[in-house]
Amino acid sequence: MVTLPHCAYFEAGRCRSCVLIETPCPTQLSDKERRCRELLPQVPESLWLPSVQGGTADFRNKAKLVVGGRAGAVTLGILGRDGAGIDLRDCLIQEPAIRHAIPHLAAFIEATGLEPYDVPRRRGELKFVHVTLAPSGDLMLRFVTRTEQALHVLRKALPRLLERVPSAVVVSVNLLPEHKAVLEGEREELLLGSSLEMGLGDVSLHLRPQSFFQTNTAVARALYAQAAAWVAAERPDTIWDLYCGVGGFALHCAAAVHGAPRVLGVEISASAVESARRSATEAGIAAEFIAADATAFALGSPAAETPHTVIVNPPRRGIGAELSAWLERAPAQRIIYSSCNPESLAADLAAMPSWGVRGARVFDMFPHTRHLEVMVLLERTV
Repeated sequence: MVTLPHCAYFEAGRCRSCVLIETPCPTQLSDKERRCRELLPQVPESLWLPSVQGGTADFRNKAKLVVGGRAGAVTLGILGRDGAGIDLRDCLIQEPAIRHAIPHLAAFIEATGLEPYDVPRRRGELKFVHVTLAPSGDLMLRFVTRTEQALHVLRKALPRLLERVPSAVVVSVNLLPEHKAVLEGEREELLLGSSLEMGLGDVSLHLRPQSFFQTNTAVARALYAQAAAWVAAERPDTIWDLYCGVGGFALHCAAAVHGAPRVLGVEISASAVESARRSATEAGIAAEFIAADATAFALGSPAAETPHTVIVNPPRRGIGAELSAWLERAPAQRIIYSSCNPESLAADLAAMPSWGVRGARVFDMFPHTRHLEVMVLLERTV
């Protein structure tokens, strides 16, 4: 039996983010599987592949830490119901290298004298610190601040930061002057480096400070490998990767494209597209990436350019009515749909009755929570 991590924060009621941490991991996973099967009754039991487990501890490659407390005595963790900071620097779901870095980050922040942002009073400077870990051990650090003054302080203090956290290869400051319940603003100022290299075997992805990447590196590898296996079984001549982000699916599936490779990734974030292009160039992969809205791109493309296989990896809201309707009538032959929300996936599939499920798999990307990733392989039946 897998031993659950002993979380003092949960037991003391200081943090309840891992709502299922007292539930045995096999039960957590079976409950997620049952939920997906109930929402997707069109998938025969024989087509569900064994689920990919996400781990019990030390699995999260990203920490989004609220800066609380007061100048000289900061907390790094979450906000309590009263708006005060709760320190979670020993959170067991973070990868060990992140846990190791957090006390050094706290000490650095205290040394700068920057005042943590007080949410109830709407005053202070430093709001969040985001920490992302690459498989190599390199770190990307992002400080979310309220004013330019904090940016100047952090820029001047960069050498001291690197003394405390020498594994940092990317450091940036994000400006969020408004009082909003969001994690970052639009403006990002790089202080060190440009992108974090996420080595995933044959392909390395480059993450810029505002790039999206899955929070569980081991499960992300399995997710990309499954998509590549489904593509390899069919050997299509063309692929579109819609909502491609930094190109994870497109780059991992490109080797399975038959003949002259025609792989296209579409992503609304221009910086993510730049990262995907860099990864393709470094890996020698003939894939093209463009910055555009996925739905608008598909709807505006001639039917003759529709690929054999379409990969979609949308946000929680799903692909929506317009893109579902386009896929329903498009001459594509296969769809790989990776979803972080089985409810929106079920709604999208209901809008595409001409497609039948040929494979499905649950990926426990977020252990100890009710969140999950589920991926389905669709083939046209009509």
